[in-house]
Amino acid sequence: MSRRTSRKQKIEFSKLILYVVGAVTVGVTAFTLIMVWKTENLEPLAYLIPAIFAELATATGFYYSKAKAENRIKLRKLYGPEIYNDAKEI
Repeated sequence: MSRRTSRKQKIEFSKLILYVVGAVTVGVTAFTLIMVWKTENLEPLAYLIPAIFAELATATGFYYSKAKAENRIKLRKLYGPEIYNDAKEI
């Protein structure tokens, strides 16, 4: 068995951030729903749920922006700079 296949793959930091934000979103949503059910007060739904989902949307947007930039680099290496028609002519 080679050394490369026996190593555990390290997760990218950007994916880790996305997973943590997703887990926090699920946790805050569950906590809010439980507290609304116990206290019979609907006011937290107006503040906590939109705030945490805005955080998730921001993290997701930045993650996809990073992935887009990385994919452009990979495609330029594979197909050359003319693939996006934004290469500067010398």
